[in-house]
Amino acid sequence: MPVMRRFRYVVCDVFTDTPLAGNQLAVFTDARDLDELTMQALAREMNFSETVFVLPPQAEGADVRIRIFTPGAELPFAGHPTLGAAFVLGGPLQKVVIRLETRAGVVPVELEREGARIAFGWMDQPLPQWRRFERAEELFAALGVAGSGLPVEEYELGPGHVFVELGSADEVAALSPDFAALGRVTQSGANCFARDGDGWKTRVFFADLGIPEDPATGSAAGPLAVHLARHGRIAFGDEIVISQGAELGRPSTLYARAEGSAERLERVLVGGSARIVARGEFTLP
Repeated sequence: MPVMRRFRYVVCDVFTDTPLAGNQLAVFTDARDLDELTMQALAREMNFSETVFVLPPQAEGADVRIRIFTPGAELPFAGHPTLGAAFVLGGPLQKVVIRLETRAGVVPVELEREGARIAFGWMDQPLPQWRRFERAEELFAALGVAGSGLPVEEYELGPGHVFVELGSADEVAALSPDFAALGRVTQSGANCFARDGDGWKTRVFFADLGIPEDPATGSAAGPLAVHLARHGRIAFGDEIVISQGAELGRPSTLYARAEGSAERLERVLVGGSARIVARGEFTLP
C-alpha cells in the first residue's frame, strides 16, 4: 500500500474582523514535503486568491519562509497572504513581531493583541518601484473609463499594479472591464480607485493570475498610499483607509501609510485584521 502523507492547512479571512468577509487565504503550516508542482496544484484546488506554504527560513533573522501561489502562478510577494500567515503563525510562535521570509525579502509584521487573540497587524512592506505606464489609452478602453485624474503609473511589488484614479466611488463600483482586452494591455493588476468620504474605494482586476478580481489587495494598498502622497492627494505620513471587495460580497478594510518624501521613500506600512475560520487536512500519496 502506498504511504499517504497528510498536510494540514488553516483558512483565514484577511483584512476583516468579520468571518466570511475579507480575502480568503489557505496557509499550509508545514510544507517541507511538498514540491513546487504540488504546491501549485493545491493552490488551484483551494481556488482562493492566494495560498501560502510555510517552510523553514533560509534568510538571516527570518522566523519562517513562505511561498505564495495564486491558482495560476507563484508570486514573490503579496500583501494579504503575508498578513494572514502572520496571524496564523503568530499564535503558536508567540511573537510580537514575526519576520516572514518571502522571495522579495524578509517582511516584519507587528501583531497587536486583545487578550490572547491577535486583533491587528502592521506589515513593513518592501519599497515599491514605479514608472510611467505607456499604454494608458488602451488601458482606459479595456476598463471602459474616459481617463484618470492622476498620471497612470505602474508600481512593482509582487504582482505589479497600474493605478487609475476615477471621479467617484460610484464610478469604481460600476466598472465592468473587458478582461480579454485587459490581458492584451498589461499583465499587472489594474487598480481603479476614487476618494470615498474620508477614505478610498478600490477595485483591482487581473487578467492572467486566475483571479479576475481580488477582494483585498495588500500589495496594492502600500503603493496606493505612495501614489497618493507623491501626487499630493495626501501628505507623506498620512494613514489612509481603503475599502475593497464589496462587489464580490467580501467587504474588506485595509490601512496604509507611506513615510518619507517624494525624493526619498523611507517606509511603507500596510495593516489590517484577520480571522481564522477553518482548519483542514489534505491526504496525498
